[in-house]
Amino acid sequence: MTEPLPPKRPRIPGSGLAKGLAVTLRTMTKKSVTAQYPDTQPGLPPRTRGVIGLFEENCTVCMLCARECPDWCIYIDSHKETVPAAAPGGRERSRNVLDRFAIDFALCMYCGICIEVCPFDALFWSPEFEYAETDIRDLTHERDKLREWMWTVPAPPALDPGAEEPKEVAAARKTADKLAAAQAEPLEES
Repeated sequence: MTEPLPPKRPRIPGSGLAKGLAVTLRTMTKKSVTAQYPDTQPGLPPRTRGVIGLFEENCTVCMLCARECPDWCIYIDSHKETVPAAAPGGRERSRNVLDRFAIDFALCMYCGICIEVCPFDALFWSPEFEYAETDIRDLTHERDKLREWMWTVPAPPALDPGAEEPKEVAAARKTADKLAAAQAEPLEES
């Protein structure tokens, strides 16, 4: 057998309106925490994702960023250049030279895949976020603008002091110690 429902209380007309006005009056008396953006700059976390900066010296024009971009908003043009041999009798080498690197921020969805796949650390997140334009065609930023944003990229966080030393650093240190020991032996024998 089901239990009987409790009796309904009589509703006072306008009680919902009174409750809503009470909430409004309570919030009107509290101090506002809104920061007026153009006058007051927001305090952003140190590793904020704002815009993508390009460190052109590290770019080898491998095109991984452009291939992996789901929006196809990265445009890269390059040409091959012949580099003379480093030693006499050596072979000439060819290398890619960056002609154009542009990102269309009207298409970009800020996923960060291009930054993650770059094997040479040429792309970084910059905390800059004030790059609005009045015309959507001006949101395609070329490498000069991307290079300017590179200098606003914060330094990476410090390594954990209790962390294990990277294998590459340990191997380099071991090789340097062996080289130093090998150079010290001829001096001791003399």
